[in-house]
Order: sequence, then C-alpha cells, then structure tokens
Amino acid sequence: MDLINYQQWHTITLPFEGPETSETAVDNPFLNYRLTVEFKHEETQYKIRGFYAADGNASETSAASGGVWQVRFTPNKIGKWSYVAKLDKGDDIALKEDGGTAIEISNASGEFMVIPSDKGGSDFRAHGRLVNDGGYFRFENSGKYWIKGGADSPENLLAFEDFDDTYRMQSSNDDGEAKTNDTIHSYKPHLKDWKEGDPTWQDGKGKGLIGAMNYLASKGMNVAYFLTMNIKGDGKDVWPYVTPDDFTRFDVSKLDQWEIGFQHMQSKGILLHMVIQETENETMLDGGDTGPLRQLYFRELMARFGHHLGMKFNLGEENGDAEFTPISQNDAQRRAMTDFLTEIDPYNHPILLHTHSHEPYRALILDSIVGFKNLDGLSLQVDKRQGAAEVVTEWKQKSERAGHNWMITMDEIGMWHTGAQSDSLTPNHDSLRGDVLWGTLLSGAAGVEWYFGANNRYNDLNTEDWRSRDRLWELTKHAMDFFQDYLPYWEMRPSHDLVDPTGGYCLKKEGEVYAAHLPNSMEHTINLGATRNTYEVKWFDPLRGGELKSGSIKTVKGGRVVPLGLPPNSGQDWVVLLTASKD
Repeated sequence: MDLINYQQWHTITLPFEGPETSETAVDNPFLNYRLTVEFKHEETQYKIRGFYAADGNASETSAASGGVWQVRFTPNKIGKWSYVAKLDKGDDIALKEDGGTAIEISNASGEFMVIPSDKGGSDFRAHGRLVNDGGYFRFENSGKYWIKGGADSPENLLAFEDFDDTYRMQSSNDDGEAKTNDTIHSYKPHLKDWKEGDPTWQDGKGKGLIGAMNYLASKGMNVAYFLTMNIKGDGKDVWPYVTPDDFTRFDVSKLDQWEIGFQHMQSKGILLHMVIQETENETMLDGGDTGPLRQLYFRELMARFGHHLGMKFNLGEENGDAEFTPISQNDAQRRAMTDFLTEIDPYNHPILLHTHSHEPYRALILDSIVGFKNLDGLSLQVDKRQGAAEVVTEWKQKSERAGHNWMITMDEIGMWHTGAQSDSLTPNHDSLRGDVLWGTLLSGAAGVEWYFGANNRYNDLNTEDWRSRDRLWELTKHAMDFFQDYLPYWEMRPSHDLVDPTGGYCLKKEGEVYAAHLPNSMEHTINLGATRNTYEVKWFDPLRGGELKSGSIKTVKGGRVVPLGLPPNSGQDWVVLLTASKD
C-alpha cells in the first residue's frame, strides 16, 4: 500500500480514538491521560506530546466531549517517517514522563512520506523553523537570517468574539492601564481584508481576525504579540481554560479556533509572539513556582501550538518585582519556568523575558539572570525613546560579557500612556522612526514591535483597526528591507561614537560595511581610522524606502576621519551605507 505523502514543514495532525470522556469529566482527561507519540526518521527522531481533542472537530462543533486525542507534528526531514503512539492513564500522569496503564487506541502506529514543500514567499512553510542564533533569528534549515517588525498591540488579540466562550470578566478604569468596557474585539474594519479561500469556522466566523492578519502581512509586517492568559490582568478576557477559575481543564473548541488563526498567521509569515502571563497573574499558578498547574498549562500550550515554525515564548509581561507590582516571581522561579519550557520543547523555540521599563527595576531583575543558558534574551520595554538604543547596547554587552549573547527585541516603547500614536497625530512618527526603529536595530536589536499606549483613542486593549498606524508599518518595512537587503547585521556591532556630530546611530562590520542613521541632512563625518579600505557611499531614504541613492561624495578612503558629504536632499533624516570596494 502506498504511503500518505505529507510536505516538509507542513503540520501533520494525527487522530487517535480512545475512551469517551469530556472537558468536565470527574476523571480529568487533561490530568489523568497522557498521549505520547514517537516520530522516527533515519536521521532524527522526536517525542511529541498529544492532547485531548473532544470529538476531533471541536472548532466546528464546539464539542466538549468525545473520545479523540490528537498530536500535531511538523516534520523537518524529507523521506520516510514512522510513528508509534501510546495513551497512558493514571493519576496526574500528564505531569510525568513515564508510568501509568496503557489504554488501547486506534491508529497507534504507522508510516508516511515527507516530500518538499510547495510553498513560497513569506510563508514559513517555505523556509522552516526560526531559532535563535547568537542573538538573531535564523531559519534552522536554510541558515538565512530574519528580522522582525510588527504589532505589539492589542495585547489581548485573542479576546475575539468569534472564539468560543470568550468574554471580558470585568471592565477596568484603573489608573496606569488602558480603559475597557464590556465589548471585546470583532475587528470589523478588517472584514474587507478577508479573501476568498481564507479559513473560517462555524459558517463564516473568524473573518475579522483573519482579515486583520492579511492586512498586517500586506504591509510587510511579520510578527504579532498576544497574551494567552490575562486573568487578573488589564483586559481580563483571554484564557485557555473552560472557566477562569479552574486551571486544570482546557477549552478544547476555543483552543482549536486559536489554532486556525495561528495557522493562518504562519502562512502569512507572521511570527507568533506568545506571551504566557501578565505581571498581575505571574504568581497565580502555584504561587509563581513551576508546580503542577503551571506545568499543565505549559504542556498544553506546547502540545497544541509548539509545532509552529515561527514562534517565540515570552515568560510574561513586566515580569518581576517593582513598586507597582510587589507580588511577583523571583529569580529562582523565572529560571525554573525557563528550564521547564526548554525541557518540554522539542523544537527549540526562542524564550525571552519581557522587562520593566526603567531602572532600578529592570537591572535588579536582569543582573541576576544575565548569562543563564536557557534564556535566549529580552523582550525589551523602555520608557524613554531617546534612551532605547543605549539600553539595547547595554544588555547586548552585558550578555556578551556573561558568555551568552542575548537576543534583544525592542517590543514596548513608552511612555506607557502614549506608545505609538495613530498616524493622524504623528504622521511620520519622527521620534519612533529615529531613536527607536533605526536606533535600536543599529544597536543590535533583532526586531521592533509597536505598542499602542494606554491613553490613546486606539490603545493597547481596544484597537480594532491596524490601519490607524498604516504609515508606521510602512516606515518599519523600509527599515526591515534595508537590513535584509544590504547588511550582514548578525555579524555587525554598534559603534555610534564613530559618527560626528553626535546623535547618529552606527552599526559596523569593521573594514567591510558601515551603516549609520543620521538625524538630519547636515554634513557628518565618520571615523574610519581603523581601516585602510576605500568605500562606496550610498544613501537610503528612511521615509520613502526604495533604491539606494548617491549623495555629494561617491567614495571615501579609510585611515582617518572622513566627511560623508551631503545626502540627495535636505530637510530630513537619512541612512548612509559605506561598502568596501571589492578591488
């Protein structure tokens, strides 16, 4: 009999029929059953956890009961694979790696073939899995580096009315956070962005969210930030559980519907920035320890969503002690979370820690964990824009000295009440464009996301239409294109002091390439005293993007401080690119 063909980097979902049960059964299927599937290829093998799937079609039926378990697996190798599945039963067995009584299931073993992917463009299935390599995103298969840019808001992206059993527990008018009412997201402005052939569920649900992701992708954005649990937090409208007061039972149909959205995001090349808790609830599970409730939560997230190619785990918004959040996890608890996620993740997704916005709170937490081998880096929050590049540089250097280079992504810019305002208020986002976007990328950041603030009309909780920042996406894409097209940025180091007058940001691969953002069109100099090479001088327009342009000086010779000449026109900021001549 011919084997079924699946494609490389495409998710395989295998169903297994077992005992009838339900989300609310006395014998808890999430705790007292454990599905494990071993996948083998002649060059590699994986041990993957499965999950309880009710009737196996819960996204469409909203079923809460049934006898189907499933596993999701994304094969990385072309050729023949085999698998063996085992369902075990026992008290709290989901928290253990072995033991229990074997339960008979259908489809318990089999073989299949994996052939090359037919996808192209930005679809992650055309490229493979994103991992952390020395502080930057890299596709594990092709070796190509990748830089991110996109939306950090709304943080409650999953508070969407078309997801089953999704509602706001209570509205908020507290100082220091975005105000809410009883209405959750519909994303109606993006219904027009849904395209024929795009996914839906239950007779057309989901179009608003799917359309929103289409829009972001159409602007070249490749990441979206979202919380998977904000019980006690700002929005109080996202959780994976059947009810927000029982942390041992998961809402199968809701999570299946999340998966439809996630799959579409991956097809559009949008990284899943999965934030697993909020500062207000970081001690809600096991008092902050990685005990049974937290382990169960992490295992469910990994089993259901760990197969995705473009995903990073964020240990939690504003994690750790601060004046305004005194009940918090400590260093040992952060390390335990990180270790456990690393242990149960067969795919090596990046794990980052979201920081507080300013000192002394940021350093008090980070100084104790810098160098920790299982933490890949920081999801950085900075309150003052003019200091963002300096903070990136500081923690890149500290992590390098500690022997473990951190990935640092500039994910939340302040102030907390303002963030990135709508285009109507700041048409070209001057301070964000210069000090945050170009400043942090030229300081070694692996990407930028835009937080919408708490006090804006379209804020971090209520935004329905990403077109409110249409121009910001364009400006971000210009920077991303420059880095991807012209720089070996993963081999470069920040050297802002090379440029004079001060205020510019410079990234260099000494002797080969220098890139600098200059805040105005006056003539600047650059110190090339460490190199004797000749360099071609080109200019890039951060407002309009496009091809490189020529300025008043075509080439410069190293060995001294040299003038850069004038850019193609005046009255704005410019990016200058110096590339060593090949002869």
